[in-house]
Amino acid sequence: MNAHVKTPVASVSERIARAAAVAARYADDVDQKGRFPAEAMQALKDERLMGVQIPVELGGEDTPIAEIAELCSILGQACGSTAMIFAMHHIKLSSLVEHGMGAEWHRGFMRRIADEQLLLGSATTEGGIGGNLRNSICAIEVEGDICRLEKEATVISYGVQSDAILITSRAHKDAASSDQVMTVFLKDQYTLEKTHGWDTLGMRGTCSEGFLFKGEAPAEQIIPEPFAEIAAHSMLAMAHLLWSALWYGIAVDAVHRAQAFVRAAARKSPGQTPPGALRLAEISGKLQMIKTDIIHGVRQYEEIRRNPESLTMGFLIAMNNTKLSTSTAIIDIVGQTLLINGIMGFKNDTPFSVGRHLRDAYSAQLQISNERILMNQSTMLLVNKQDMSLLG
Repeated sequence: MNAHVKTPVASVSERIARAAAVAARYADDVDQKGRFPAEAMQALKDERLMGVQIPVELGGEDTPIAEIAELCSILGQACGSTAMIFAMHHIKLSSLVEHGMGAEWHRGFMRRIADEQLLLGSATTEGGIGGNLRNSICAIEVEGDICRLEKEATVISYGVQSDAILITSRAHKDAASSDQVMTVFLKDQYTLEKTHGWDTLGMRGTCSEGFLFKGEAPAEQIIPEPFAEIAAHSMLAMAHLLWSALWYGIAVDAVHRAQAFVRAAARKSPGQTPPGALRLAEISGKLQMIKTDIIHGVRQYEEIRRNPESLTMGFLIAMNNTKLSTSTAIIDIVGQTLLINGIMGFKNDTPFSVGRHLRDAYSAQLQISNERILMNQSTMLLVNKQDMSLLG
């Protein structure tokens, strides 16, 4: 048996339930103080959920993407910030699982992630390009077996708390802005000089501040495949699906609070349909539509993973559409729960409060910007035939 394999006593569902309970307990405090959800993240590590995506041969559990999306959804119902950090970690991890299995250093690093429950951060944004992750200004320098990188990263997801950061750059100083690589830098291989704070409307606990990143590491830590392949084959699909799953979780919890409010009103007036009941029925249907869209998207991605050669522009368009529709619908759904709950939903100190949910929901259209996605989508649709099949 592989010495790195640890068989958890409890199922993944039991472990995420315990971690989510911790996340829910501290969610409001994390939001109010804009602090990292340390208790919830420690619970996720204690439950050994940081490496579940990693193949069994490297110490993980080879958990399917559908189950990882479910974990993000469950955490989203408890604490949006914790769910986003967990999702971002697994999005970064997917780049290693899908594109690093043939490189010995990356295989060894995945063993470490599974064994030590390391947290992976993300640095794809940059001063001068904003959130356009498919372009870079900075370039990695390779000298012998050493690589060096300096990047003005306007956002690094939970950068201070990360155990390692996966960061994008141009492949070399003469490379085009779209000719990129992604490199793993361990915590002791870089410095962070803070340049931007993170006092935000929502997702406050992700602590995604901006930094001047300076790193030096062995060149073997550059992921072998071009970032264009990583983005198209795994990262963007994982991002859109896991983000959509956690946004769905946020909406689920808001709807649960609205349902509890309507039930309380029904008990006070037996035989009468309480105000808000019809609106609740309407948003329940919208919630079901999000769920169906995510499930379909996961199935499409699983097919691409089984048959990478089947990747088409239509698949990329479908993944974009999942993100666009979910990020738009969540604001509508949570906003409707606020109307149902009224002042009790507007106040922050009631069981029916949805203020944190609504503020977190507004981040969805900005991450990756819907405007940028729509611009890319419009270009792709000029050359790609629209799929009109119900079964496609």
